[in-house]
Amino acid sequence: MTLQPSRSSSLSRRRLLAGLPLLATALFVQPALANPTVRQASRPLMGTRIDITVQGDSAAAGDQAIASAFAEMARLSDMMSRYRIGSAVSALHLASGLQPVVVEPEMMQVLKMARQASERSHGAFDITVGAFNGWNFDPAQASIPDAAELARELPLVNYRDLLLDESAATAFLRRRGMRIDLGGIAKLPILQAGMDMLKRHGIANAMLNGGGDVLVSGQLLGRDWRIGLRDPRAPERILGVVALSEGFVAASGDYERSFVREGRRYHHILDPKTGQPTQGPHGVTLVSRRLEDINGLGAAIMVAGAQAGRRLLTPVSGVDALIVENDQRLWMSSGMATRLHT
Repeated sequence: MTLQPSRSSSLSRRRLLAGLPLLATALFVQPALANPTVRQASRPLMGTRIDITVQGDSAAAGDQAIASAFAEMARLSDMMSRYRIGSAVSALHLASGLQPVVVEPEMMQVLKMARQASERSHGAFDITVGAFNGWNFDPAQASIPDAAELARELPLVNYRDLLLDESAATAFLRRRGMRIDLGGIAKLPILQAGMDMLKRHGIANAMLNGGGDVLVSGQLLGRDWRIGLRDPRAPERILGVVALSEGFVAASGDYERSFVREGRRYHHILDPKTGQPTQGPHGVTLVSRRLEDINGLGAAIMVAGAQAGRRLLTPVSGVDALIVENDQRLWMSSGMATRLHT
């Protein structure tokens, strides 16, 4: 995921893919919409489509809560977009190598999560891949940087050169020309902020879906939320369904924001060591109640590879995982095997 405006040339495909995780859920959600206390709305945000479904005390209460949640998520998305002039990320880029920049608490929290994900994955996850600026994964405007450009940018990619001073509320990119991309780390916290806003409005039963990442709380008409897991080998197909009453389903894969040239697929998850799209798993799906346990982990596994990814999962309790390896084999943790229903 990249926090960017949608491009009309690929909007229809993104709309299709963004709806896929809800194919199985729709079997339960659509009939529930006949109940006046169940409300649903969708808006473009963070370069994808965000769907919110809630069950509240009344239609008016649900609509007001949804509007407030979208407003809060839009505020945070604007703050953390590297494509928006005047955003905190743009300011950080302009000041790279020169001086620290004051950042809002929400962005500081995301930057701290990024640092933790980088340290835990030994650099497989690294938000400073934003320095690889020559890629464009829109099929209508696809571009591939040449080897010389990547070689110039590689020295600018090192998460250790992002310095955070929590007491001063500042962030500093140590080298001139460094850039960050919060796409792999900001979406889940933004969804969490949307859920928190719903709860402040008295909504205990809700689901937010954003381009393959889903966050749920409570139930829908007395039943756990049903979430369909996409098969990275055939994204139009659902592998199975998980039932969840609290927590996240987070997906990373090489099937979104990608193009094919001369028989090779190029996708948006970049290896910090090469500047090239990862050659590891086709997709990773993680289920967890805790944001901190999985944020950035899917992208790290895509970079590190399936075997190293399983090692990254070992010390993290309470996370169920599904990995589609690059040889098409499917691996599931024991918890996911129990949870997934086909």
